[in-house]
Amino acid sequence: MAPTPPDPGSEASLEAYLHQQIPLSAAMGVRVLRADAEGTILSAPLEPNLNHRATAFGGSVAALAILAGWATVHRRLHAEGHAVHTVIQDARVRFDIPVDGAFEARCAPPDPERWARFVKTLARRGRARIRMDVEVWSEGRKVGALQGAYVALTRPDAPA
Repeated sequence: MAPTPPDPGSEASLEAYLHQQIPLSAAMGVRVLRADAEGTILSAPLEPNLNHRATAFGGSVAALAILAGWATVHRRLHAEGHAVHTVIQDARVRFDIPVDGAFEARCAPPDPERWARFVKTLARRGRARIRMDVEVWSEGRKVGALQGAYVALTRPDAPA
């Protein structure tokens, strides 16, 4: 049986869910700073995410960005009453400058027309894909970005 999704209105619940279901997020020190209708902001400290150059490991930066996009899609679907699994399908990450401090991944909600098409496809086919853009920031500077495709799949255990 699938774990209970996070409460759409609670940053603390989402953070606990991420740490429990995606242990890497706990090891990275991921914190949920914002999770509401305006989008999602996740943060991570530098120390547990260091590479050999004393900057953030690219995999940690990418993981935080992927999680921010995922959380934005997952939480909104849950809030709208959709019983789905949400997964990343593909991602393109750009690293503009080295990250030498704590970092944040910021994901704004998709535009309403794109979201409406996504939900309509999900209802019709039981599967839908949406692209999300995530910005990565550190020390007041944009340091990278991710464009990811997230797929929602109707859960087999969902009521008909």
